[in-house]
Amino acid sequence: MENLSEFCTNWLNAWTGNQPDLLISFYAENTFYSDPATRQGLNGHQQLLPYFSKLLKYNPNWIWKAVEIIETSKGFTLKWEASIPIGEKNIIEQGLDIVEMQNGKIIRNEVYFDRANWLKAAESKTPI
Repeated sequence: MENLSEFCTNWLNAWTGNQPDLLISFYAENTFYSDPATRQGLNGHQQLLPYFSKLLKYNPNWIWKAVEIIETSKGFTLKWEASIPIGEKNIIEQGLDIVEMQNGKIIRNEVYFDRANWLKAAESKTPI
């Protein structure tokens, strides 16, 4: 894929700032998405946009950065690090995304990380 590093930078930046419409623009209409909170997965923009809207609303200031991008035949695997402010605390999480692309859009995104520290820090906050 041409300029994979630039794509990842722009995509990860779209996770910050509570901009769900910008974030969803990286995903194909018929995309599949799953993360630790949605293990069963979400299909298409109509399921994914409400989820992104809620998730980004509660986490407007988190910051995601690529640690390593491994190109695959269908897209890439991304090792990432996220800085997540929760009240007075700031936790650092590391994880992995498996991403498949078609025509410059994400058609499959599976997110893997242990969210135990995040949930523990957020116990007194609104649930994710």
